[in-house]
Amino acid sequence: MASTETRPADVADQMVKTPAVEKEINEKIDGVDVDVLSIEPELDLYVPLKMEGGIVDDHNPLTIRAVLVGIVLGSLVNASNLYLGLKTGFTFAASMFGAIFGYGIIKICSKTDLPIIGGSFGPQENSIIQAAATGAGGISGIFVAGIPAMYQLHAQEGNPKDQFGAIITITLVCSFFGLFFVTPLRKFFIIQVARELKLLFPTATAVALTIKSMHAGAAGAREALSKLKALSLAFSAALIQRVASYYAVGILYDWHVFTWIHIWSGYTSWAMNIESWGWWFEWTPAFIGSGILIGMNSALSMFGGAVLAWAVIGPTLVHYGECIGKPQTDDPKWAGYYSFASLSNLGKETPSPRYWLLWPGVMIMVCTSMAELFVQYKVIGYAGKVIWQKTCANINSLLIKRGTHSQYFATRAANEVKASDNIVEDPAPPEQQVQMWMWVTGLIVTIAAGMVIFALQWGMHPGLTILACVLGFLFSFLAIQIGAVTDQTPLTAASKASQLVVGAATRNSGFSIKDAQRVNLVAGGLASGGADVAFSLTGDFRTGFLLGTPPIQQWYAQGLGSIISIFLAPGMFVLFTTAYPCILDMEAEHCAFAVPSVAAWAAVAQAVTDPNVSIPLTSGIFSIVMGVFCVGQVVFRHFYLVGSREKYREYLPNWGAIALSFVLPNPVFTTAALFGAIVAWIWRKWKLKSFDLYGYAVAAGFIAGEGLGGVVGAALQIGGVSGDILGTNVGCPAGYC
Repeated sequence: MASTETRPADVADQMVKTPAVEKEINEKIDGVDVDVLSIEPELDLYVPLKMEGGIVDDHNPLTIRAVLVGIVLGSLVNASNLYLGLKTGFTFAASMFGAIFGYGIIKICSKTDLPIIGGSFGPQENSIIQAAATGAGGISGIFVAGIPAMYQLHAQEGNPKDQFGAIITITLVCSFFGLFFVTPLRKFFIIQVARELKLLFPTATAVALTIKSMHAGAAGAREALSKLKALSLAFSAALIQRVASYYAVGILYDWHVFTWIHIWSGYTSWAMNIESWGWWFEWTPAFIGSGILIGMNSALSMFGGAVLAWAVIGPTLVHYGECIGKPQTDDPKWAGYYSFASLSNLGKETPSPRYWLLWPGVMIMVCTSMAELFVQYKVIGYAGKVIWQKTCANINSLLIKRGTHSQYFATRAANEVKASDNIVEDPAPPEQQVQMWMWVTGLIVTIAAGMVIFALQWGMHPGLTILACVLGFLFSFLAIQIGAVTDQTPLTAASKASQLVVGAATRNSGFSIKDAQRVNLVAGGLASGGADVAFSLTGDFRTGFLLGTPPIQQWYAQGLGSIISIFLAPGMFVLFTTAYPCILDMEAEHCAFAVPSVAAWAAVAQAVTDPNVSIPLTSGIFSIVMGVFCVGQVVFRHFYLVGSREKYREYLPNWGAIALSFVLPNPVFTTAALFGAIVAWIWRKWKLKSFDLYGYAVAAGFIAGEGLGGVVGAALQIGGVSGDILGTNVGCPAGYC
């Protein structure tokens, strides 16, 4: 699921497309809105793109109209992400949505003679739109994971509406921490080691190529108009379908086929035993759209993981008494209807299959991500040399300015590390760069403010705040390096690893269980939130690099968008928790939101802070075995499937996608994603050019449309005119969907 880049707030990190990246310079991107056949064989995607017909953005691209349009579009995605994240654990970046929709809006405005609104419009200004959209659409991930988990565990008393100011402090620190420390990473990952590490940034590159194509003269304008129409129609259709489905959810949204069989049999069938494991189909435009993006390998891997988890392992665990399910109702008609996804009462009763499966899922993600990183040991060593040489050069420059000299730093500064291939040159002159004093000052102020705020507001020792920042920085390197190659960001693995590290740091520190859980969730949120922002903004810098946009102007746009997200994301969180209080209630029997990421964060926090909660022995053993196996596959693929055997890599399962199915509470979303992938596969086979033109736009429209439909649904719920009051539950098991 890549972009609007599909990235789970937490658990969905692995569910993204995997591009086919060739060794030669003719890199191609598979499964995104780029006509791969039109990419010239000589096109070098590690240097700025050459615009069609010599198009040059000769005016300042950082315009008021670009920033405002980007912020509005990013805000729509931010609001959508709260709904989608709470419902499924997935969030979606705003880059492509902002690029295409922004093009349409500004293109119309540019034809007028009005000041500020009118004037020429080029690809660099288009990239400013998507930069502002990415900033405004970010930071929602922490509101579908750690923060609601605090309320579920009663580690934070009260409600978000009354504690709005306190919640904003977390978004403030996370947003600016990510914004400031990502700045020097642009030069490192995009300029200094991009070619050596083969850091293609598939989604960001796809956005740049799309923007380039839309500004390619009259033909590009016609193509852009077609994309815009497709996106608008898909967005409108998904929005209408989602709002209408609230009033007939069992007909327009959830198809519980096994429930229908049970009803038709006079409530005497065995079908509810299958229904209980989550085997129904959901007409969710967001995940059908995601399936269009991710390709058959990832979709089949996810579905295969769901079958393994929820049709083989889960039933086996229940059969032998290792795990239990909970009856959904006392009605004898529905005697076979159970829930196997509960994460409540941990340590007090036999766990559910979902809790058992959580640990192998996390282990697979962590091991796969770390193995992918460590097999690049040669380029990591090269990267380390580059970092040290640049550090010495900067120190030497400062010493020279102060009139002093150090032979040690001078010698190492002079020995510039050269890449095995020609190193990428930075096209931006010094005056277009973000100055060091800007990001260094901002970073120091943000960390210092975070130490004070988290100590006073959340009872977190300043040392733990520094630890969370260090973890965020380390996980950012991991996320960017892996995500830039595979488009799969290991943020789920990073978040769980940060919780484990913080849990170990707070053990025997005198915290009560609830205080330890609050600190664990806040620190984990800071680490993973910072890494999430860092990856998104680095991808933005990559888009700007290809289009020749000045980095300082992109940075300003990102910052302005981030300011909006600091207030918007908490506001949308308050909206949804006011409309659906069950989001914050771990004991709620029925809720419109499954909150899978929230439950996973809460479970890990309990496991590392509560002595009464432990990992089942069999789950731990299975996790270790699967971790070793996944590391073995990474090594096998990297060292054996090379040269003439490299073609067989595409047949290996995607263990990140399989692990995702272990972490999700049921297989519903994997089924919808597989449906979307099949549609995309048939569409490509039928008319490749048509898919290249419309495929991504339709997918982006579906994703954003359903998300905004969820926001409308929350407003209807607060207004007392929602589907559960005025609608019907016909076709739903036990009268509830």
